[in-house]
Amino acid sequence: MNYLKKFRYLPHTEEDRKKMLDTIGVTSVDELYEDVPQAVRTKEVMNLPKELSELELLKHTRQLAGKNTNATQVPYFIGAGTYDHYIPSIVQPIISRQEFLTAYVPYQPEISQGELQALFEWQSMICELTQMEVSNCGMYDGYNAIAEAANLAIGSVRKSSKILISKGVNPQGIDTLKTYGFGKEYDIEEISLNNDTTDINQLKEQLDDSVAAVIIQYPNFLGSIEDLKEIKETMSHTKALLIVSANPLALGVLEAPGNLGADIVVGDVQPFGVPMSYGGPHCGYFATTKKLMRKIPSRIVGQTNDENGQRGFVMTLATREQHIRREKATSNYSSNQALYALASAIAMSALGREGIVEMARQNINKSHYLKAQLEAKGFKVLNKSPFFNEFVVQLEQSVKEVNIALHQKGFIGGYDASDSTGVVNSYLLCATEKRTKEEIDAFVSSLVEVNGHA
Repeated sequence: MNYLKKFRYLPHTEEDRKKMLDTIGVTSVDELYEDVPQAVRTKEVMNLPKELSELELLKHTRQLAGKNTNATQVPYFIGAGTYDHYIPSIVQPIISRQEFLTAYVPYQPEISQGELQALFEWQSMICELTQMEVSNCGMYDGYNAIAEAANLAIGSVRKSSKILISKGVNPQGIDTLKTYGFGKEYDIEEISLNNDTTDINQLKEQLDDSVAAVIIQYPNFLGSIEDLKEIKETMSHTKALLIVSANPLALGVLEAPGNLGADIVVGDVQPFGVPMSYGGPHCGYFATTKKLMRKIPSRIVGQTNDENGQRGFVMTLATREQHIRREKATSNYSSNQALYALASAIAMSALGREGIVEMARQNINKSHYLKAQLEAKGFKVLNKSPFFNEFVVQLEQSVKEVNIALHQKGFIGGYDASDSTGVVNSYLLCATEKRTKEEIDAFVSSLVEVNGHA
């Protein structure tokens, strides 16, 4: 008992350990690591702090957490892929139900009817938002979905070996694609921006028979809305697929990519019901056409009728080698983010069609109000094209210095987008539906003070 009290989180006694070692026929724990070369094994005692009691540990972690500033404490004006959005209160209680919270990938799917129905409903919502014919039941995040879409294109377009990706795609998405491309041994070329949108002339120059796909973000990383119709027309003489990474909230007001010629639409549903938490976890979506349905990564959930004519849900398609012959697999992609897919489905249901449109409109209105107030104070806005809820202004000081000063005044400022724009001190700002007029006005006044504008 005293032993358990002393080692609360490692409750095995020496006697327990000896019995386990005897059972597997070894004399010490070190024997379990004999395969690890001696040269890479640490001989020194690890420099760990003294163990803490539960009360001491709780106090310590709360002190650490208290050093953070979160969205419940101060107004946020940063987006860049993770956004401070309203989450309906109904989301958390439902995803906390044990049948959802504890569910893993349904390896025996048909006995998990509730889980399958939730994923089927989510897929249906994604198809409606994107105007695509089929959707899978989720990806790790939007960046992973971009890379899997590129893999699909490389495998589908004959004699292709290259992916073109706009520099208007989130840099993390570009980096993820490069990692996949390195492993799959295909080339990746970036398409420059013409100010704040993809350079169509450069796209024309880079298009050739080796291109499997062109990847565009909509709205792009700088917040601007790309002309997907023109891009698709530019690609019309090639076999290349158009892959669109779309913010699902923006699709509440923008024309759906499926209506503008997209072959694959991917993205992240974080704007619907998924809280900010150090940039993750998120939940990606992947939608495409029936023609490409059998090459889609992850799984598709379908509905059918049982022998009694009752509605039921089934795992319809899975492209992973675990479920089909390895040589026929198009992806080794397995786990999805089913819990957060459910969270976003609940959020979309709670908001409803009109609520999603209203939420999207508030993003447009509030970010454009912020832009107007900044321009009135002399800030230069770099965006020339229409934008959704983000835009770029040019600062006179470094973004880091400005953000530190703004934090002291009670704000989380924007993102340093200098690498994406090629302009020093480019400041990507976001205003979601959660920002009030008072918060925006106070932020503008503070930014004027710390940036040196009159």
